[in-house]
Amino acid sequence: QVQLVESGGGLVQPGGSLRLSCAASGSAFSMDAMGWYRQAPGKQRELVAVTSGGTTTYTASVKGRFTISRDNIKDTVYLQMNSLKPEDTAVYYCNAVLSRLDFWGKGTLVTVSS
Repeated sequence: QVQLVESGGGLVQPGGSLRLSCAASGSAFSMDAMGWYRQAPGKQRELVAVTSGGTTTYTASVKGRFTISRDNIKDTVYLQMNSLKPEDTAVYYCNAVLSRLDFWGKGTLVTVSS
């Protein structure tokens, strides 16, 4: 069973930075795609960024501020978040896809507030 463990969330002031990490385990195969979603209070979960086969995709609101990267050997995905805004406050979930199956982490809370 694939397990995803996130880390790196916390409280940061507007304009600050955080780096999220997500390590996948439990599979003999490397994930087909890995990415990050987020869910703010009262809102639906939305895609933040995803990386697959060397291609990366970002939602418009984070382009130029967030960077997704992946260590294929460690099967770990990172999300570097810069110039954070209060509207980035949400629970961030790691997602991995393997053979068309979706796996999710438990989420890590990011709070952007002064």
